[in-house]
Amino acid sequence: MKRLFFALWYLLFKPPWDSGIPAPELVRAIAQRPSPAGGLRPGRALDLGCGTGTNVRYLAERGWQATGIDFAPSAIAQAKRKLGNLPATLLVGDVTQLEKIPLPGPFDLALDMGCFHSLTDGGRRRYAAGLKHWMAPGSLYLLYAWQPDPARKLWGITREEMVSWFADGFHLTGYEQGQGRASAWYYFERIAAGV
Repeated sequence: MKRLFFALWYLLFKPPWDSGIPAPELVRAIAQRPSPAGGLRPGRALDLGCGTGTNVRYLAERGWQATGIDFAPSAIAQAKRKLGNLPATLLVGDVTQLEKIPLPGPFDLALDMGCFHSLTDGGRRRYAAGLKHWMAPGSLYLLYAWQPDPARKLWGITREEMVSWFADGFHLTGYEQGQGRASAWYYFERIAAGV
């Protein structure tokens, strides 16, 4: 049912979450992440729940080997039009089945702007395991998710819960509150096995 909802939404409307501009947190993270050349050097990037491909386009324009995945075919169709001739990989797929998808990884960067928080607990477990499988040691994972707001009776994931979902294989290196609705940005680093 959820797949049908999103497919129709992308087909018939402009989703309110699709601003058409790259996430400022992504732009800042790439510019500020330390490296010998200054900023995060282009490598392989994965956008989970990429929608119409705004962030995939931003990454591809800057030399990243960008891959976007979304379960809504209408979103991927729009992303393909948005990217035009820019080199990028766009896939219709389920983020809870990442280990079964032939992705062009391992990835140096992954981004999720509101996909993880909409999954069931079982889906979150499979997502986290799949992401761990595809991320290179030392890679950066940016995640935006809603947080609970009991006063307004809004659901979400607490900071502690989020850290626990990614405790196997990732270390939280940064955190900041989001804008508007109770939400947050999480910055994780993929840690090497045995660390």
